[in-house]
Amino acid sequence: MVHDFLVIGGGIAGTSAGAALSALGSVLLLEAEDALAYHTSGRSAALYEANYGHPVTIALNHASKPAHESIDGGVLSPRGLLLLGGPGEEATADADIAAMSLEPITAEEAQAIVPILDRTHITRAAWHGDAWDIDTDRLVQVYARSIRAAGGDVLTRAQVTAITRDGRRWRVESTSGSHEARVLVNAAGAWADQLAGMAGVAPLGLVPLRRSIARMPAPGGHDVSGWPVLLGAGERWYAKPDAGAWIVSPAEEDPVDAPHDAYADDMVLAEGISRYQPFVTEEVTRVTGSWAGLRTFAPDRCLVLGPDPDCPDFVWVAGQGGYGFQTAPAASRLVADLVGGRAPELPAEIVAALRPDRLRRGD
Repeated sequence: MVHDFLVIGGGIAGTSAGAALSALGSVLLLEAEDALAYHTSGRSAALYEANYGHPVTIALNHASKPAHESIDGGVLSPRGLLLLGGPGEEATADADIAAMSLEPITAEEAQAIVPILDRTHITRAAWHGDAWDIDTDRLVQVYARSIRAAGGDVLTRAQVTAITRDGRRWRVESTSGSHEARVLVNAAGAWADQLAGMAGVAPLGLVPLRRSIARMPAPGGHDVSGWPVLLGAGERWYAKPDAGAWIVSPAEEDPVDAPHDAYADDMVLAEGISRYQPFVTEEVTRVTGSWAGLRTFAPDRCLVLGPDPDCPDFVWVAGQGGYGFQTAPAASRLVADLVGGRAPELPAEIVAALRPDRLRRGD
């Protein structure tokens, strides 16, 4: 069978794009691992904060919210966000407050929201009630079901081993067999530039950056389920409830030599916890687990969405940079619009800032 679209990558980028493209033709999605969303998508902080990210990303965030509220009955649940700055971080915190349109509050008000905060260390605090948890697993599965419901296929354990082009068709060899398609969709995450090279398409300079998370018991035995995300000024750390426990991230962006199944660096975790520790009265004494993911960015830190200008039947859905879940509904719709020749719903300047063309021109 020759599919219309062959999507490589089973994270949120690939599953959402595959679902959107299903309205235009038959879709086959290949995922190398045993399950969907194994790598970065399976290690997400699972937060929807519309005002977080590059201005272009923020536009995608806002455009995605209606879908997040309606897909499968809605995949959002209330969380809230509390920004905190300490001594010497006032200017950075003020810039964050302005950029994210947060509401400044006092240290005492912040402590009333999260009782373990040490108000004597807090010099800036700000609140945003319109931040939400995303049911990430459900969202991925909803998109995968959409592909199947449209007559498409989703295959796991399908590692791509070779890509060739025969006339107007792509042939992809994988551990699940040989597959053909008219359009190849690159949703390979940290491996997106490598995949392009396999297909004979020039890479875009995508850079995978590691981010780590430590999991620990709920501080002081508190019920943390209703606590917000805590975000350090300048995104130097963050903390968040996680299934009755508590996670803390150094929020690092460390380049890696090559894409791989990422793991946390103990020293980096310790440094992040040390940045978090002065803001709370409960000492971190035990870490029960840790993990890491690779957040992949284009040189301008905007997502890369749409056909390659030099090879239009090669479509990029890459460079999500940790914003994949927030942006998935609007990003996947844009991909389908560009592939299908429809006028995008997003403003023209946003579309131009997302298309691969801008990286080929060196803009």
